[in-house]
Amino acid sequence: MPRRARLTPRARVEAREAIRWIAADSPAAARALRAAIDALLLLIGEHPRIGVSRPELASEPYRIAVIRGFPYLAIYNADTRPPSIVRLVHGARDLPQVLTDLRGFDPPDDDPAN
Repeated sequence: MPRRARLTPRARVEAREAIRWIAADSPAAARALRAAIDALLLLIGEHPRIGVSRPELASEPYRIAVIRGFPYLAIYNADTRPPSIVRLVHGARDLPQVLTDLRGFDPPDDDPAN
């Protein structure tokens, strides 16, 4: 059985918000985003180090992966088993500001490593 990463409650809310936002204009694109998130959960579950480390945005053990076909980023803890996606954010946002809580490794409250 393939291993899957998991969405923390915060990331799950962010995923739902993104899907709803896109669905207002294109239900088909919203379904494609949901499928792309599901594919990324499998990919990260099988290959936890596939994302890039960006310490200026999020300290180790956090890594960042692009959601294929969409301008969204998944920020995840590669050291948890299974890996935990802690944030799902649009790439055009002010990432240093949005991800402030992930620098200096103080895991957010919804992170299972905490």
